[in-house]
Amino acid sequence: MSITHAPASPATTASATPAPAASAPTVVPLPDQAPDHERVLITRGPRSGLTVVVAVHSTVLGQALGGARLWRYPHWTDALADALRLSEAMTLKNAAAGLNRGGGKSVIQVPPGVELDDDLRRAAMLDLGDAVESLGGAYMTAEDVGTSAELMAVVAERTAHVCGLPPEQGGVGEPADATAAGVHAGLVATLEHVTGSRDVAGRHVVVAGLGQVGGRLARRLAAEGARLTVTDVADGKRALADELGAEWVDPADAHRVEADVFAPCGLGGVLTPEVVSELRVRAVVGAANTQLAAREVAGLLRDRGIVWAPDFVVNAGGVVYLDLASTPGVEASELDARIAGIGDVIGRVLRDADASGETTLVAAERLAAARLDRARAERS
Repeated sequence: MSITHAPASPATTASATPAPAASAPTVVPLPDQAPDHERVLITRGPRSGLTVVVAVHSTVLGQALGGARLWRYPHWTDALADALRLSEAMTLKNAAAGLNRGGGKSVIQVPPGVELDDDLRRAAMLDLGDAVESLGGAYMTAEDVGTSAELMAVVAERTAHVCGLPPEQGGVGEPADATAAGVHAGLVATLEHVTGSRDVAGRHVVVAGLGQVGGRLARRLAAEGARLTVTDVADGKRALADELGAEWVDPADAHRVEADVFAPCGLGGVLTPEVVSELRVRAVVGAANTQLAAREVAGLLRDRGIVWAPDFVVNAGGVVYLDLASTPGVEASELDARIAGIGDVIGRVLRDADASGETTLVAAERLAAARLDRARAERS
């Protein structure tokens, strides 16, 4: 693994550089051992003054692909910890999805007390572009939490290693539709596994997080006749609940609702031991990345008889879209089939877990590891 602390040059615009935030304890735990990553770049953006972390976990299958997250963290090490775990998850996601892509992630820390306005966003994206370019093509970035296709167009001013640009600029746009479609395919496959039927009508689904993906998922489920309970940390999302005829619940209580499926579609780490002990559902299938607060939580879910569809398989529709839609000659029908195929992969993972007595996490990791091992053998 190569860790690079890139020196920051003086800011091009002094007013764009926020004052350093006071030191705060790390909230997101760093790994106990050195991370198993090929390269990790940590730099202070010369324009924005924000800490930029780019983690390349693996390029065994090809150029690493993973989104850029612009988010508030109490300390820069929280951004580093997030980048490390998310980039590793991207390796598993891309491998399980059958893509010739490795895993990477970029995270930009917005410290406490720093106002994130349009000027600072632009400065941060230019800094990100320089960081990505410095890796020489090992990593391609895209939109993620806190960013957008329009912001990726700013990144493209500094590097060609970016995808998901707005269509009017020759890009393929944001992948939220594809991500939601893949989550829906995984949810239907999981319902079939636990109930014997793929019919969504009449099933009770709790959607926690009504952002780009969660909102789309909720709309589709409502159109198919599902009974919905929804929530979001943004109270303004109540309007969508009213539109869909869904019941609204406080975010802290969403996991306690008795239902068929709990669908976490916000930030990761939601499945803690305490949350799992309070779940009243048959399955958990959602769009959020790295849903397990700790690896052992997968065993707690199994012990309670709750089927968990591994997030890095379920939410792969976005990267499938970004990769294939950018590839010349790929027809829309092929792209749709690959995204729908996420349901087939989930079905296989759930059956393998049942047959082996292992957790669905182990079964999904084994599927991804098989592709990675074959690729390493071919390189050798």
